[in-house]
Amino acid sequence: MTTFTYSQAASLAEAGQRAAAPEAKLIAGGQSLLGAIKLGLAAPEALIDLSGLADLKGIRVNDEGRGAHVVIGAMTTHAAVAASKEVQQAIPALADLAGRIGDRQVRNRGTLGGSLANNDPAACYPAAVLGLGATIYTDRRSISADDFFLGLFETALQPGEIISSVSFPVPAKASWQKFKQPASRFSLVGVFVAQTAAGVRVAVTGAAAGVFRATELEAALSAKWSQAATLAVSISPEQLSSDLHGSAAYRAALIPVLAGRAVAACS
Repeated sequence: MTTFTYSQAASLAEAGQRAAAPEAKLIAGGQSLLGAIKLGLAAPEALIDLSGLADLKGIRVNDEGRGAHVVIGAMTTHAAVAASKEVQQAIPALADLAGRIGDRQVRNRGTLGGSLANNDPAACYPAAVLGLGATIYTDRRSISADDFFLGLFETALQPGEIISSVSFPVPAKASWQKFKQPASRFSLVGVFVAQTAAGVRVAVTGAAAGVFRATELEAALSAKWSQAATLAVSISPEQLSSDLHGSAAYRAALIPVLAGRAVAACS
């Protein structure tokens, strides 16, 4: 481990001010950042802990104005989302996804906001956010899911900008299917399928340099909502990842299969 200063933020405004300093990093659950520091991939001079900010925690269902939404605070843990009766009732696929992230330690320490801000290319939460067309709220603005994820570990967040909550619209149907890498439990390929008020959305994680929408599958499912419709779609392996766990062609073949399973699970 490298040497750094550590402090707990007393307010969101204070955290934002400190995080804007050069070589400062925010820490939420620390499940990604601490590992990166140990591996020498990150060397912050200061860590600002968000865990004491109660305003960033909690789950509520908002049914005012623009349809039902599940609003989850950025510092809410994966375990809390998985165990939430509100989430289980409103968006069962989201509770299912949260309950299958990592292991118990990761689920009890890792947070929604930390996962999104880190934007690991194989993380699970980005698929739910993009698949449901969620809105990310920060201490400065709101960002649509389609505009938030920019690439490998890259998001639309500006220096010092902090995620405060995420608003998930309640879909008519949704399901999550994950083909996990057994050692890390990250998604070798993960597919989130949803019928939303704005149409069918299919988000894929683990298969490329970042989460993305599978527009070919969205078109097929918009025409006919069936498992057979997904299996008729061919995904190009170009731009997909290839490593010792699976080639780009293997990942391309998995995507429609997992999408089909998702459709079958939520029919």
